[in-house]
Amino acid sequence: MIASIHGILEAQREDHLIIRVGGFGLRVFVPASTRNRFSTPGSEVSLYTHLHVREDGLALYGFAEEAERDMFELLISVSGVGPKVALALLSVLDAPTFYRAIAQEDVQLLARAPGVGKKLAARLVLELKGKVPAVAPGASTSGGIRRSEVLEALVGLGYSPAAAQAAIARLPQDQNLTLEEQITLALRSLAREL
Repeated sequence: MIASIHGILEAQREDHLIIRVGGFGLRVFVPASTRNRFSTPGSEVSLYTHLHVREDGLALYGFAEEAERDMFELLISVSGVGPKVALALLSVLDAPTFYRAIAQEDVQLLARAPGVGKKLAARLVLELKGKVPAVAPGASTSGGIRRSEVLEALVGLGYSPAAAQAAIARLPQDQNLTLEEQITLALRSLAREL
């Protein structure tokens, strides 16, 4: 409903910011990484947002990066993970580290967040394993190769994220390959698997 907001920072609290938008002071719950970026009252703030609707009220959650909001929305889709736990995870792990932890089934890393025990971390891995890329969307890996774009193309062609990731892992680290060449090589690799 509310995809983003732009306003003036009025106050910073432990778990939220107060942002003045068009005469209204909005309380926006944020992870520590976002809260630490905006500390000067009176400064302009732009956030990607998620409006969380519950039977007892509405809550607005804000993120400095679109990837953080996407990760938050993915997290709250998991059984037993509410906004508070999702913010705790975002405060401890950035999106690329989170995606890597899920792909590598690193329960110990996920369990570092407050409110996330080993059982919940294992559930996160189980429910999100096929839904997240090993590389965060938009991130580039060593050599400047934008593997997330290759992943998106392969998944768009109907391959599972796991199969696409395996094919991408077999790509050469040649910096001079175009996106089309990377996709072609990945498709050839997938064809050999059949």
